[in-house]
Amino acid sequence: MSGNENLVEVKHLKEYFSINTGLFTSKPLKAVDDVSFSIRRGETLGLVGESGCGKTTVGRTLLHLYKPTDGEVWFDGKKIATKQDLVEYRKKTAMVFQDPYSSLNPRMTVADIIGEPLDVHKLYSNKKEREEKILDLMARVGLNSEHANRYAHEFSGGQRQRIGIARSLAMGPEFVVCDEPVSALDVSIQAQVINMFDELQEEMGLTYLFIAHDLLVVRHISDRIAVMYLGKMVEMADANEIYSHPLHPYTKCLMSAVPVPDPKVARANQRIVLSGDIPSPLNAPSGCPFRTRCPYATEACAESMPEFKEASSGHFVACHNLDKFD
Repeated sequence: MSGNENLVEVKHLKEYFSINTGLFTSKPLKAVDDVSFSIRRGETLGLVGESGCGKTTVGRTLLHLYKPTDGEVWFDGKKIATKQDLVEYRKKTAMVFQDPYSSLNPRMTVADIIGEPLDVHKLYSNKKEREEKILDLMARVGLNSEHANRYAHEFSGGQRQRIGIARSLAMGPEFVVCDEPVSALDVSIQAQVINMFDELQEEMGLTYLFIAHDLLVVRHISDRIAVMYLGKMVEMADANEIYSHPLHPYTKCLMSAVPVPDPKVARANQRIVLSGDIPSPLNAPSGCPFRTRCPYATEACAESMPEFKEASSGHFVACHNLDKFD
């Protein structure tokens, strides 16, 4: 392990998809447009935003499941540049997918699903060692050994997600991208799975990128939170800071929608309702993508994208008009 504080660094990441708009014409859909951030070793960075803002694409591009259009990904102080770098990088990273129903092969037993990464990378010397590793992974995520020879369709959504998490841990990764891992689960099960993520992080020294749209879930698990809007990063700060003192108008709107358990506080809170719909990423507005729905928008917002800069210690925001509101 190197002394590098940041385990993952993303610099000016772009992911454009070419969309056919006519017989011989196409247009780039800018799913991720010039996003930069870093994740410290052992930290959980929460990534939030509306559906379609590019959160999942960031996670997949970060792991090179999509080839980045532009930008750099650094892991443990080393840039992922060559094919060999990518092979080594993939051994140390993993992904937990959103849908526990479609991400597991229905024709494979639980033991084979969890053991597949072990088989691919030949991480055991005999069958007994393979079986021991699989049972150990199952125990870590709260599955019984008698579940090993059953099939995914025999399990509930929460148990299926545990199978997916066990599979992602098979290689002993350092960094895990969690792509909305609890959004398809019942609320009662969500808390169990979130607590399990916390326990696994402590046990195995994991670093997470936790993608979600449920702000309460993100606050519970994250050390820092980053907010995305239409392919751009608009704000990033410590979890408590971003909840108590959001700076970007979009973040303020998101935070105003978070339910508060205290009725008095809830009544005092002013809900900020945005006008208009989220623009299509195919025809994103010029300058700041949020300007078409922002009550503070000026001509400067239409002319250029504001720089993503540090407004106070560790609190980054991209807005031209920070001086206009507290």
